Amino acid sequence: MRVLIVDDESLARQRVRRLLQSEADVDVVGEAESGHEAVALIRELRPDLVCLDVQMPGLDGFGVLRELEGGHVPMVLFVTAYDEHAQRAFDVHAVDYVLKPVDEDRFRAAFDKARTLRANAVAAARLGELLETVRRLADGSAAIADVRGDVLGGAIGSGLATANAIANANASAVPGANGHFASRILVKLDGRMFFVKTTEIDWIEADRNYVRLHVGNTAHTIRERIGHLEETLDPRVFARIHRSTIVNLNRVREMQQWFSGDYVVILEDGTRLRLSRHYRDRVEKQVGV
Repeated sequence: MRVLIVDDESLARQRVRRLLQSEADVDVVGEAESGHEAVALIRELRPDLVCLDVQMPGLDGFGVLRELEGGHVPMVLFVTAYDEHAQRAFDVHAVDYVLKPVDEDRFRAAFDKARTLRANAVAAARLGELLETVRRLADGSAAIADVRGDVLGGAIGSGLATANAIANANASAVPGANGHFASRILVKLDGRMFFVKTTEIDWIEADRNYVRLHVGNTAHTIRERIGHLEETLDPRVFARIHRSTIVNLNRVREMQQWFSGDYVVILEDGTRLRLSRHYRDRVEKQVGV
């Protein structure tokens, strides 16, 4: 992972660099001691992650992100002495918010979040033929517009056949046990409790008795089994593509053939997820293929 360190204090930059040196597969591509210098280096070096101070002379950390709007915006891990900016950090989808003096274990936990996000964005090797399932929602509903493209199905082995659009999945929707599906999920973080709208969730991954809700560049961990959570989600919008993965179908950009009947599902933000062949038939039925 390519990392840029941004802090106006030399000792703070040295501390972060030392912590990063203990992480595998990390390349510290540069350091910046001001916000303006950070903007220039991010545009030039295009790092995967920026360890960013908040308060700096001239241009603060949030100002750096504003300057980058419309261009390459890397993942951001805020490292600062001021805790009053934590809510703003959440609003801009920072990976995490670490307070100075930086504790090694706390930094490692925050960096692990960034590593997970990055790992899911790495391109899958030896991808096969392009398969597209472009989905468009109207007004936040699960109405699927007419889409044309190569889709999942029996085209494998006999060449890819162009299939017609995935049309109006609403007709096959089945209501949940309570007659409706979850519209938001309660999340606890650093002593706070707040709701995450299900429409904002890109994908969900299981970790034993926990699940991580991936919302933009942020991941929220809650204690819940993925199978139970799946039952509460609208099947017109969410699909189980692997025993440990649920994806928001409205975030899917395309699917690409992989090995042994598996596929790679590519989201709008470039995240790549595995569609297991064991779940392929189920996904096909959900999207009407």
